[in-house]
Amino acid sequence: MSRHQKDPLRPLTVDERKELTRLSRSQSAPAAEVDRARALLAIAEGASYTAAARLVGRGHNETISAWVSRFNREGLAAVRPHHGGGPRIRYGAHAQQRILAEWARLPERETDGTATWSLSLLQ
Repeated sequence: MSRHQKDPLRPLTVDERKELTRLSRSQSAPAAEVDRARALLAIAEGASYTAAARLVGRGHNETISAWVSRFNREGLAAVRPHHGGGPRIRYGAHAQQRILAEWARLPERETDGTATWSLSLLQ
């Protein structure tokens, strides 16, 4: 028997349920997003956190509890995982776009001093 959840899943809107259903059946979406959608739908249909954890292959219902709390706060945006550790992202979206645009441009030998780009030149 599962314990009473501190932060139970709020009722889903029609649009949220529709999007979670679509995502849970997706074969091309990232697996982490599909698992979160499947777990949230299971809980919305009355499954316990433990049953939802088993459904998506998680060992602990604390993970599911965190997903539910985040969904209650952020809505569908909670389905996308946050940065999962590792080195910090060094460049923001604007800087990344600028670097990619520079990389896509063919270098001019006289102006840029090279015929091909290297990582150190792009930095």
